[in-house]
Amino acid sequence: MQRLIPTGQQARPVAFAEAPQPVPGPGEALVKVEAFAPNRGETFLLERPRPGVLPGKDIAGLVVQAAADGTGPGIGTRVVGHPAQGGWAEYAAVPTHSLAALPDGIDSVRAAALPLAGITALRLLRTAGSPAGRRVLLTGASGGVGHYVTELAVGAGAELTAVTATPERGERLAELGATVVHDVAAAQGPFDIVLESTGGPDLPVALSKVRPGGLLVWFGQASRTPVTLDFFQLLGGPERVRIQHFHYAGAPYDADLKSLVSLVDQGRLHPEIGRTADWAQTADTLVDLRERRIRGKAVLLTGGAR
Repeated sequence: MQRLIPTGQQARPVAFAEAPQPVPGPGEALVKVEAFAPNRGETFLLERPRPGVLPGKDIAGLVVQAAADGTGPGIGTRVVGHPAQGGWAEYAAVPTHSLAALPDGIDSVRAAALPLAGITALRLLRTAGSPAGRRVLLTGASGGVGHYVTELAVGAGAELTAVTATPERGERLAELGATVVHDVAAAQGPFDIVLESTGGPDLPVALSKVRPGGLLVWFGQASRTPVTLDFFQLLGGPERVRIQHFHYAGAPYDADLKSLVSLVDQGRLHPEIGRTADWAQTADTLVDLRERRIRGKAVLLTGGAR
């Protein structure tokens, strides 16, 4: 079969290679991959890839071999999956605790856009607590996570302000009900909750806009610039603000995948897909994703996607 492997090159970060079909373990199903969605964080890992790494965490496809231990979906089931790696290939072995069945109404393109960004959004909002009736600030909002957080939080009754780099990247967020600004300093606080994903100089500014006793959840560093906080400067800001680190990872994922699938099926969640292309264009797509030239998610098709 064919799979994409890292090259270590900035301009062409992946290339096709022939590889044996994966042999699933007892608790894994073999999935024929129809579509996959790279994440911006994966583009950073490809700059200095670890030996033997096989990229690919978000996939949709068809189960062609059920798990030997009897768990998970059976042969012929259309699924969305979140393997630890190896999803950018014609076939992937996926733990059954990281799979969810798809109804006929959800195509592989939308399904592939769900896992990492959608799971992050669900778990991030659980960490922050109910957004109903609360003022929320979301930085770095124009990617896949930002669109899901915005739709879910606004749908739950939050008053949400989203920070995007340009008006174009904020158009869909405004349609979803967010107030959109293009600099964190322009956000009109105070906020009950700040969801911060850019790091660098933006985090201290965002922190200054939290109400006394409020919460800042730090879930990313898209700027790739470390944060410097001045303790004495903080003393002049809101008192008793909590800063909480967040990372989405931790199996099992099946329950959250099922929730995401249900939300899409009910019309309550709409994946924002900025590009759909054949997987022959993966290298170019990864560069554009890394350089923030794609709004929302990018989805690549291996062939036969529904």
